[in-house]
This record gives sequence, C-alpha cells and structure tokens, in this order.
Amino acid sequence: MRKIKLYIAISLNGKIAKADGSVDWLDAMPKPDGSDYGYNEFYNSVDTTIQGYNTYKQILSWGIEFPYKGKRNYVLTSDASLEDNRDVTFVSANHIDFVKELKEMSGQDIWLIGGGATNTALLNAKLIDEIYLYVMPIILNEGIDIFAPLENDKSIELKHSKTYTTGVVEMIYQL
Repeated sequence: MRKIKLYIAISLNGKIAKADGSVDWLDAMPKPDGSDYGYNEFYNSVDTTIQGYNTYKQILSWGIEFPYKGKRNYVLTSDASLEDNRDVTFVSANHIDFVKELKEMSGQDIWLIGGGATNTALLNAKLIDEIYLYVMPIILNEGIDIFAPLENDKSIELKHSKTYTTGVVEMIYQL
C-alpha cells in the first residue's frame, strides 16, 4: 500500500501560510549552498499529489507554470462544477473514500501538499502515514494553521530530526 506523506513547512508558531494564503515568507528563508532541505529527494519519491482547492488556487496565483507536472494531481473540493484540466483532476465528493482507494493503487507514495482543512480531514480519517515537517525560523503574526481543530488528540512518533545551520529544523514523524 502506498503511503500518504504530508511534506510541509511551518512557521515557529505553526502557520503554513499567511492569513491571505500567501507563502512568500518561505522565499526569504536562507538556503546555504543551494540546500533544498530534501525537497528534490522527496519529490522524486512520489508520483501523486493531493491538495485542497484553496491551496491549488494559491499555487495558480504565483503566475508560474504548474509546478507538479509529470505527477497525478488531485484537488479536493466541494465544487462539483469544476472541470478537470491537463494538470489536475478535481474530486468533489466522497473525498475520504477516494483517498482510501488511491492509497490501494499501485505506484509511488502520495504527497499531501495541504492546506490545513485537507490535512485535518485526512488526519482525522487516519490516512496520513508520515509527516515531513520543516519548522522555519520565523514567527508569523497571523495565518493558516497546519491543522484545523481536530476531533481528538493524535499521538505521533518522531523517526528523524535534523537541525540546519540556518535555524530550520526538519522532523519526520510516523503516524
């Protein structure tokens, strides 16, 4: 069975984006020696992405070519009127059942890109297998939390941690 991996950066106070959804603060984070904090290795380990509609809209607002070409990309939404395009397939109903079926298909692992509501829905459904968390040395005054309010507390197990000279802390958790 394929794993769903949440690979995500957060501020020190747990925000994945500013209140308006922007992540431009990540561009200001130091990258000594061209470090990508393991992104390329992670990206090559997945062949599928899942993201919520607000995250998808935010990515489109960057004015760049869709960054996940060559992957199967699914956007979870409640809007049944959206039409699939060459980059993404919109899933407007039965999100949890869809993701369960996706995990059963053959292939590489699945990247859960976010955002907070999607992260929470899949966490509550016990569908996230690993969390690759990068804590950035910044505190945002307001923003979007990595998880919306949860149904219950969740215990997770730290598998790996690494501290970079830039102040970035990498933690990999297993659920």
